[in-house]
Amino acid sequence: MPVPEVLAIRTVAKTRFFRIEEMDLRFASGEERTYERLPGGGRAAVIVVPVSDDGNVFLIREYAAGFHELQLSLVKGAAEGDESLEEAANRELKEEIGMGARRLQFIKKLNLAPGHMGFTINVLLARDLYTERLPGDEPEPPEIVPWPVAKLDELIISDEFNEARAIAALTLVRPFL
Repeated sequence: MPVPEVLAIRTVAKTRFFRIEEMDLRFASGEERTYERLPGGGRAAVIVVPVSDDGNVFLIREYAAGFHELQLSLVKGAAEGDESLEEAANRELKEEIGMGARRLQFIKKLNLAPGHMGFTINVLLARDLYTERLPGDEPEPPEIVPWPVAKLDELIISDEFNEARAIAALTLVRPFL
């Protein structure tokens, strides 16, 4: 099945962070439809699973504007300038949990809601951690929550841990732990 033919693309709304587009499409069947989407922004994003030598994963509890609440998650953020995924992951670790990683391993690229958004996030496993802090861009520093790797099953089913990207990242790194 071929991808639909794009007849037109229009920007219908734009903010500092998002752009909404309408896409007029023609499918192989001849059917024409208009879809709305949030196209990707061009900057790579990372979600990082930092694991200490003593067997803890470092989570963060931070403000989630989409739900107007504090949520338990993993370190994440967008690459700046020409940063590689590893450089972005290391900078985010230093900003959010005050640690860098000597070993960073790319695990997998994930698409987020591909029916409506062109966003991806790259899962990286961080090991051989060391103390180093960089100033972050959050209005308040996130709370750091160490969690034993041996209890990841409990974390994944916990009512306190709901972010799909973080659950996927932890599930993907498990074979490497």
